[in-house]
Order: sequence, then C-alpha cells, then structure tokens
Amino acid sequence: MDTEAGPVALVTGGGLRVGRAIALSLASSGYDLLIGYNKSPAESSEVASRARRAGRRAHTVQADLSRGPDVARLARAAADRFGRLDLLVNSASTFAPGDLLEVTAEEWDAVMAVNLRAPFLLVRETAPLLRAARGAVVNIVDLSALHPWTTHPHHSVSKAALLHLTRVMARRLAPEVRVNAVAPGYVLPPPHHGPDEIERNRRRIPMGRVGAPEDVASAVRFLARARYVTGEVVVVDGGLGAG
Repeated sequence: MDTEAGPVALVTGGGLRVGRAIALSLASSGYDLLIGYNKSPAESSEVASRARRAGRRAHTVQADLSRGPDVARLARAAADRFGRLDLLVNSASTFAPGDLLEVTAEEWDAVMAVNLRAPFLLVRETAPLLRAARGAVVNIVDLSALHPWTTHPHHSVSKAALLHLTRVMARRLAPEVRVNAVAPGYVLPPPHHGPDEIERNRRRIPMGRVGAPEDVASAVRFLARARYVTGEVVVVDGGLGAG
C-alpha cells in the first residue's frame, strides 16, 4: 500500500496496554507513528506492522526512560525518521506499590525518573519540532493525580506532579504548543485482579462497566485536535471520581 506522509505522533509505551490502543487509534486517524518501548520489542513491532498495513509510516525505538541519554535518543528519532512531530503522547509509566514509610530513596527516584522526569525531558527535547508543527502534548496520568493513593505513594505523587507540570508546560509553550492530560480510571484491570475484584470495581462505576483502552484513546484524539484547549485534564473514569 502506498503511504502518504501524515502528521507524526510519538507514543511512549506504545506497544502495551493503553499505549498500544492510543498508537493504533492514532494510526487509524491518519498519524504516522514513532513508538517508544523499553522491554516489549515484539509487541511494539506488531503495532508498527499494523500501522503500516493501514497505510501509515511507523518506526519503533527502544529507550529506557529512566536514562536521560535514552530519552534524548528517542526525541532525536522523531527528527531523524520523520523530520517533524505533531503530537507527543507520554503514556509510558511504572506502577509501583508500596508503603509510604517503607519506600526506599532508590525506589522513589526510579518512579520519578520514568513517570515525571522523562515526560519533562521529552517535551524539552522535542519542543522545536512541536512548535514548528503547532502541535500538541498529551500526558497520561490517572486518578492518583487527583486522589491520594496510599497504596502507591510514589506513583501517586509522580502523577500529581505530572499533572501540574502539564499546566506549567501549557503556559510556557503557548500559543504554539498545546499541552493537556488524560486521567483514566479503572481501565484494563491489572493482571492480578481476579473476576471478583473486577466485579467489585465495576459496581462502583456509575457508567456500569470497566473502561476500555479505546475510551482513553478517544480522549487523546480529542485533545490532539482541540485547538482551543490547553492546560486541562480529561478524566476518563465512567464517573467513578464523581463520588
């Protein structure tokens, strides 16, 4: 299939779970893809192959987002492979549990490096490309950015900080670049959640169902094209956070 150049999206964590859904959704919407991954080469290659079959250009880049040089290399790949960047989706994340009084300094720093520092560095490094395209950034947070999760203290703090960073970035990069966030709720239950726990969570959701990855992807697509929206967070939780 002949491929015509389209807008370019860089999606971190684009081979797995919600990141995968976002990447495939963007490809179906006409975006060429740069897929960042750490330990999922086969899954990321499969996403790229599906994008190519849909007529899009797609490349994968391995990068450990806890390492500054890897983040810089991933950012450079957008210019090297495509020469432009229209959308950056910071989806990659760790999800480490722990007790606040038992989390070590090393564990704290590891979570902050991936969940907070990497999105900051990626935006800093890709800002010239994003400005040239009058593009957008979407940071994926979650409900722990809005409500303190005592079972995941360092994760919760990192996502709250990323949400605040979203607003700082939105002010600093306007009007050329819009920066927003999406906060998914109970979407794609963790593998260790059995049927009973999934059902308990489902009953708490006013919309009556567990969220799907496409629910998050549709919010990302909205923010990518919402030309008068910046510095905002779209909560995709089926009403769970409403009480």
